[in-house]
Amino acid sequence: MICQKKYSLRLLFICTVFALLCFVSSPVEAAVQRYQFDIQVKNVSRLCHAKPIVTVNGMFPGPTIYVREGDRVLVNVTNHAQYNMSIHWHGLKQYRNGWADGPAYITQCPIRTRSSYVYDFNVTGQRGTLWWHAHILWLRATVYGAIVIMPKQGTPFPFPQPDREEVILLGEWWNADVEAVENQGNSLGLPPNMSDAHTINGKPGPLFPCSEKYTFAMEVEQGKTYLLRLINAALNDELFFAIAGHNMTVVEIDAVYTKPFSTQALLIAPGQTTNVLVRANQIPGRYFMATRPFMDVPIPIDNKTATAILQYKGIPNTIIPTLPNLPRPNDSAFAFSYEEKLRSLNSPQFPANVPLKVDRHLFYTIGLGRNSCPSCINGTRLTASLNNISFVMPQVGLLQAHYFNKKDVYTTDFPDKPPTPFNYTGAPLTANLGTSKGTRLSRIPFNSTVELVLQDTNLLTVESHPFHLHGYNFFVMGTGIGNFDPTKDPAKYNLVDPPERNTVGVPTGGWTAIRFRADNPGVWFFHCHLELHTGWGLKTAFVVEDGPGPDQKVLPPPNDLPPC
Repeated sequence: MICQKKYSLRLLFICTVFALLCFVSSPVEAAVQRYQFDIQVKNVSRLCHAKPIVTVNGMFPGPTIYVREGDRVLVNVTNHAQYNMSIHWHGLKQYRNGWADGPAYITQCPIRTRSSYVYDFNVTGQRGTLWWHAHILWLRATVYGAIVIMPKQGTPFPFPQPDREEVILLGEWWNADVEAVENQGNSLGLPPNMSDAHTINGKPGPLFPCSEKYTFAMEVEQGKTYLLRLINAALNDELFFAIAGHNMTVVEIDAVYTKPFSTQALLIAPGQTTNVLVRANQIPGRYFMATRPFMDVPIPIDNKTATAILQYKGIPNTIIPTLPNLPRPNDSAFAFSYEEKLRSLNSPQFPANVPLKVDRHLFYTIGLGRNSCPSCINGTRLTASLNNISFVMPQVGLLQAHYFNKKDVYTTDFPDKPPTPFNYTGAPLTANLGTSKGTRLSRIPFNSTVELVLQDTNLLTVESHPFHLHGYNFFVMGTGIGNFDPTKDPAKYNLVDPPERNTVGVPTGGWTAIRFRADNPGVWFFHCHLELHTGWGLKTAFVVEDGPGPDQKVLPPPNDLPPC
């Protein structure tokens, strides 16, 4: 018996050592991370209302994808819902592999009911917080979740190691069926009804009715440091976020490290992510985390405040939390001040490779307008455009059309500048400028450097717009209020450590200039990340040509690519 026990202990020791050796040596080969996403309808209750919603694996929000830089990821998406589905892995560059990018009718046709598709991609040269979401209709209202990319084994964060971390997903909630809300707005030619609440990790917090048990709480210990991975998954609202009594240190945006800075509140647009360090250094108690929208023009929005609780260990739930001082809803001065503090880390290990020479200059105006609609309530329907062109979605995937050289799906004559220059941010213009419709793309030679100036206009109204570019990060060279001046404004660009992002806000009545190197061949969607404006046509796509080398061409499509 003793002999048998010794043998068992020895075997256990050998197995433990072997496991440790495997763990230490495993980073040499990239790991394969597999996930199963079942798209299914589930009844969920919020604000005293129960309704069926579309979910992944019955979870709201959906599951977090955990990977390490260098990993290969396979996500099998099986659609059990009544809607067509596609999933976008927001911020992942998908080098040569647009087939895994996800936007419906851009890089793939959607996954039909009772069908599956495996998103197969590598996580190369990226680490930090990104996210995934449905990229068809308004289904991302409930179909979304986080992507956490850890650095390569043995590579530390370029900031103090936190004791623990937490994902914080900011979202919106409608009591009514979201697709019915969208369809009603489209049929009336008006903006759809605004959301009934904002949420933190799917929960609105105790300031809303029937929400005591629908409140997210995070326990902290005195003296410890926490990394919060913040994601704005809201459909239509830029959001302020703050924690009562606690400063936050911003260390990363859109999965790119930044020069750290401390702030009492932050601003985050739909599609953006922000990592912050929070030190539990206050008197032990309960403190509200809170979020509400930023809107600096008189447009109706859901301006209610969602809350969660930061609770020190050992403090009873009977203690009433204190609320943070969020910026005023129209505090554009705070917004500008906050954005100006964002700088790439630009260290030897994480350099900011800013393109200094520009091969192609693009200037896109953002416009809202009204088109004739005899069946609509006012005889008109709201529309949105870039360079006075409202984008028409095709019925086949643009990437397939490009790869297989299909004719009559799109044209590549999207103009580099607006057809008619005017005083973009002057007096409001309500006249119809004859907005055209079309599936018009811009062709970009491989490896060329592009500068794109996005100019807001006062067509109907000025408004801020968060723009997202698929397949790339870009550098935010500069931003300003009023009309962009091509002779004076470039002199103010930050050429050293501009923030690097995948989603950027264009300020109300202003402009933003971005630069990127077109080194990722394929068809890449470019659109406003306000779901409302995207549906109205505020979008286009870039066709980036193949390069000369064998590893500079679009990969062949996978066998299970959904049919059109």
